[in-house]
Amino acid sequence: MALLQRLADGQAHSGEDLDRRFGVTRAAIWKRVGKLEQWGLHVQGVPGSGYRLNEPIDLLDREALAAYASTRSGTRLEVFTELESTNRQLLDGPAPDPGMLAACVAEYQSAGRGRRGRSWQAPLGMGLCLSAAWSFRETPPELAALSLAVGLVARRVLQREAGIEIGLKWPNDLVWDDRKLGGILVEFRAEAQGRCHVVAGLGINVAMPPELLRRISDWPTGAVDLRQATNGCQPRRTVLATGLLDALGALLANYEQNGFAPYREEWRTADYLAGRPVRVEDASQPILGTARGIDADGALLVDTAAQGPRRVISGDVSVRTT
Repeated sequence: MALLQRLADGQAHSGEDLDRRFGVTRAAIWKRVGKLEQWGLHVQGVPGSGYRLNEPIDLLDREALAAYASTRSGTRLEVFTELESTNRQLLDGPAPDPGMLAACVAEYQSAGRGRRGRSWQAPLGMGLCLSAAWSFRETPPELAALSLAVGLVARRVLQREAGIEIGLKWPNDLVWDDRKLGGILVEFRAEAQGRCHVVAGLGINVAMPPELLRRISDWPTGAVDLRQATNGCQPRRTVLATGLLDALGALLANYEQNGFAPYREEWRTADYLAGRPVRVEDASQPILGTARGIDADGALLVDTAAQGPRRVISGDVSVRTT
């Protein structure tokens, strides 16, 4: 991590300087450079100058995040350089006590996941990988709509910090300019005495290599990141992380009592699919129709020519171009 912090500015640093600073051999430096390459970073060997990243990266400010957590009573926050998955880290660990928010953020995920087991990957420092866990004393009646509410509060934070208009694609995607900006994965498990352990994960494209953006989404229009959406003026990842943690903490603290009702109308104003021709892939056969918003429980409503109105609880939805 120390080598990464030294190279994060994108400037060239001589091998001699790195050897002296870290007290290791040139071979050890080269081994650490290899690890950076595994994390998706491109390290250039500059003749006569040493090593440099091909572009600066915005590392998370660990001191600022620790200070943030210390001022939030009932919040436990861990920061990792590398994890398989921030969601998995919290799901496999002990459920937080009711009223406590347990969260983690990682510079790099080696096995990041989306819905239905899809992978989501970003080079170290170029996306935001964040998850928050909460224990409900009783399972909320509108738990299925929680991912919609998470999307809404994430949208609020991103719009405030980045100054861009973001849409929400049912059930778990953040959209800008008809392209996927990020995704949400909400998972839960039942606990003793009727409690419910919930983990809400967010993966946001912040400053990704263009070639990777072309590969990471199966949308016909592709993916986008905050750097493109803001013309290079994207917010710092630490600022996004603390803003999202505040928003998720407030949402989860009130959801057991209030459910999805306080978010329903605002979500409808952000609904990317409303009025669009869609195709829904479910367990039986595709549903073709026009999206007509969501119902009170957060299910997608689709008008079909053959079967009339349909209520979709789960499934993959895409916008039809023909």
